[in-house]
Order: sequence, then structure tokens, then C-alpha cells
Amino acid sequence: LRASGGKIYFQKYKIGIPENPVGVIGETDKTGTVTRFYPDDSIFETLNFSFEILSNRREELAFLNKGIRISITDERLPQIKENIFQFEGGVKSFIEYLNKNKTPLQKEPIYLEGRKDDVEVEIAFEYNDGYLENIFAFVNNINTREGGTHLVGFKAALTRVFNEFLKKSKFSKKIEESLTGEDVREGITAVVSVKVPEPQFEGQTKGKLGNSEVKGIVESLVNEHLTSYFEENPAVLDKILEKTVLAAKARDAARKA
Repeated sequence: LRASGGKIYFQKYKIGIPENPVGVIGETDKTGTVTRFYPDDSIFETLNFSFEILSNRREELAFLNKGIRISITDERLPQIKENIFQFEGGVKSFIEYLNKNKTPLQKEPIYLEGRKDDVEVEIAFEYNDGYLENIFAFVNNINTREGGTHLVGFKAALTRVFNEFLKKSKFSKKIEESLTGEDVREGITAVVSVKVPEPQFEGQTKGKLGNSEVKGIVESLVNEHLTSYFEENPAVLDKILEKTVLAAKARDAARKA
């Protein structure tokens, strides 16, 4: 069902093949689309859908598209369940959710967004007192588990910005070498989300973004926004720099040992 231009249009498919042409079945003053899906046991191995798995994906989509309201209802008996997701903070809210059981070094996540050449970039990250690197990367709401050019651009800009500020900080004399990517990502939780008009994925599972131009766009935006943020928030910068310098010293000590 699709409501558009004051009319309701309907078409039915079976195993991907239309059973009838698109036809008008009524009038309406609303817009939108309704898709009714009945799984075919000749195609699916199981017809028992997991409410928890579907809810988790809907929650993820709500984080990646700030302000959108997504509801999911399980009407199977004996117990009807419903979840409603809506996050005005977008990926910033996502970081707060991921770090809810951790001790952050900041009062709130660092958030930046921008658009260039029709590529939309939205990034949030926060450091905690732990040592693990936890970065999630998305392209057009698809979880690119193997990363890609958007993630490469983020990591490159992060390392460059911290090294530039290190040179001018009180920590500059505490280490002999520059910070590495591993140093600046120790204890970070980040979400990198981009919207690309014509994404080029590598592999059948769409696990890695291959668009070369996205790297430069993400890198440029992160460099610009993060530099401005640290200039306006020197206390936050000092906390994170102290952590990254300790990571570098530990790495150097391990190497020498």
C-alpha cells in the first residue's frame, strides 16, 4: 500500500513476482507506505522471528536517524510486546547508550556532523577509563563491520589532530615519539555514520566501503570540527591527551622490554 497524491495504490507480489498491476483502491489525505510481508516456508528455514533481534535493529536505526520514531509490536500470543524508539541526539545518544556502564572522561560525547559533495557525515565519540577500542561504522544505515574508507578517514584525522595538539601541550616532553593510532584510540567508543548517494561496497555482505572520495571528506570534517572543539574545550583535551600519552609510554616500555 502506498498513499500519494490523495490516492491509495496497491500491488501484491508472490515470490517476488507481481500478481497484479499497480491499482488505485481508495482516496486519502495521508502519505506513506505499508508493506505486509508473509514469510514463505519454502524459502525460509524458520518462520519463528525473534522479537529481540528485530527490536535491536530498530533501535539501531533510530539512533542512526535522529528524531525518527520507530515502533515494533509482537502480536503473537500469549504476551503482546511493543517497543518504541526515538532519539533526538542521534549517534550522540548511541554513544551514551554504549557507555552507560562505563566511566567516561568527558561530561558528554564529542559530536560533529557535516555535508560535502552530497555525502552526509555524523560522528560521535567518547573516551572512558578503560583500554578497549570500540568503534562502529555505518554506511546508509548498514553496519560495515569490516570498516572502509569512512573509518580510515576518521582514524587518520583523529591521530593527526591529537599529535598537533600534543606538540603545543604540557605533555609534549613526556614522550619521545608521536602518538600512534592505537594510542589515540585506547578507551574510545565511537560511532561513524555516513550517507553516500552511490556507495561501492566490497564483498557480498556489504561489509566494507570502497568509495575513495569518502575518506577525504570524513578526514577533512573531523580535522576541522575536532580542532575547533579542542580549542574551545582545553580541559577535555588535557584529560584525553593525558590518557593517550600514558598509552604511548606503556607501548614504548613494552617494546623496550
